[in-house]
Amino acid sequence: MNKTAIVIGATGLTGTHLVAALLQDPAFDKVKVLIRRPWAHSRPRLENVIVDFEDDENLAAALQGDVLFCCIGTTIKKAGSQERFKGVDYGIPVKCARIAHEQGVSQILVMSSIGANAHSRNFYLRTKGEMEEAIQRAGFHSIAIFRPSVLIGSRKEFRLGEWLGKYLIQLFYFLLQGRWKKYRPIKAATVANAMIAAAKEMETGISVYESDAIQQMGAS
Repeated sequence: MNKTAIVIGATGLTGTHLVAALLQDPAFDKVKVLIRRPWAHSRPRLENVIVDFEDDENLAAALQGDVLFCCIGTTIKKAGSQERFKGVDYGIPVKCARIAHEQGVSQILVMSSIGANAHSRNFYLRTKGEMEEAIQRAGFHSIAIFRPSVLIGSRKEFRLGEWLGKYLIQLFYFLLQGRWKKYRPIKAATVANAMIAAAKEMETGISVYESDAIQQMGAS
């Protein structure tokens, strides 16, 4: 039976690849993207849904389907403050997860970050870890959390920290072996493919995939 996929963060680096791949996959007969403003993309099986993430009633009407994919994320610089950053990277995924579960969505796949830890001293990694824990408490039949390392791909905006990290890690790419292998840069398209693969497997319970495992899943 074909499914309806719901995507949050469809206009970002990984989300763009995810939507394109979902539209090519016969396992999904509809792809709903939840966006804040009109998106100039029109394809068969693609449904663009304008939402207000502050409006629970609006979200409840939009978050109806089978599988929720969440790739939303920003930076503290772009958000303007830590509080606003947390509103996007924690607030939106957690609220959408809660409402989607109430609407009968049984599976969620969410992109986090390598090193995510609710007890980290690093604000970014702590926020991601807190988001993961909240998602795990939402009650879904199937939860998949993806923790990629530095993402490779063409972004609309330039991120200095990510750019520096990518090239520094690439310099030592082949030295990153064993437990360090998960810190190798990874293509955003590979992450998207891994998320779809996990969605189709639909393992019961909570699954956490770090970057090295994502690489294997997304490349196969």
